[in-house]
Amino acid sequence: MNINQSFLVLLISAAVLNGTPLLFGTVGEILSEKSGNLNLGVEGMMYMGGAMGLGGAFYYEMMAGGNTNGLVAVLIAILFAFLGGAFGALIYSFITITLRANQNVTGLALAIFGTGAGQFIGEYMRVTSGGYVAISNELKAVFQGSPFPAALQSIPVAGPLLFSYNIFVYLGVAIAVAMAFFFNKSRPGLHLRAVGESPATADAAGINVTKYKYLSTVIGGGISAIGGMVYITTIAGCVWNHEGLSGEGWLAVALVIFCLWRPVNAIWGSVLFGALMILYLRLQLPFIPDQLYKILPYVVTVIVLIFTSMRNSKDKQPPASLGLPFFREER
Repeated sequence: MNINQSFLVLLISAAVLNGTPLLFGTVGEILSEKSGNLNLGVEGMMYMGGAMGLGGAFYYEMMAGGNTNGLVAVLIAILFAFLGGAFGALIYSFITITLRANQNVTGLALAIFGTGAGQFIGEYMRVTSGGYVAISNELKAVFQGSPFPAALQSIPVAGPLLFSYNIFVYLGVAIAVAMAFFFNKSRPGLHLRAVGESPATADAAGINVTKYKYLSTVIGGGISAIGGMVYITTIAGCVWNHEGLSGEGWLAVALVIFCLWRPVNAIWGSVLFGALMILYLRLQLPFIPDQLYKILPYVVTVIVLIFTSMRNSKDKQPPASLGLPFFREER
């Protein structure tokens, strides 16, 4: 490969890796918003997922001793991260769906609560373990290594671009594709979209609005939290850092708008945002401050919002009931 081609391959590979936590956060939030619930607490859920996911793998390795199974460690990390995010989303759901509180305020409160809870869990593990909360290099290789054989990874150009990523990249893409199929081809998915567009009409058709809202928000919160675990175990080096996740959740919320509430769009959108996030490390221009590079994802989102509003196309708008409480008595 020539220098330009090598630079492009490295940039795309880094963009995919950095965009994968955003992909999980975005897809989870899309699932929540499709039901009409605007959960702005993605940042907090990702913090909880990061701390609990790393903690699950860390304590599993301690208990297993020399008999650590890499696949089991990955599954435990995913499970604990999911449970952490699902718990935070369950609190949000009870307050906004059952108690019908303001979704914006509740989401912001969850972002603060989740961030604090995640930092508390991470620091508690650090203090009780007497040092850094980190997993061994052998287990780290399982989290960060590719599941494909070296022969596929060594193929020129195609190898690094298609087969050299960690398992979470392929898992995130699979979840996004499966969710798109769920929304468009399955009856429960169509019911969920109906709840998000007009809960009163869905209720009149016999759809259990409360059940769909609860399930989509809780499961979506768990998926978003997995993104926090992915960030800690792949980008942050499998070491807990209470400031490492700062801003990831807010970028995921912005990416939901950017990809127009479509899970498949979140795949390439997360890669683009991942590239924008690391551009200041790969393409440094002395007359452009790093801070300007770091706000590029938000600037791009604002531009997309402007063009979307100007076109006023119904299929490019959020669910009609997004952010609005449902009062069955008013149907």
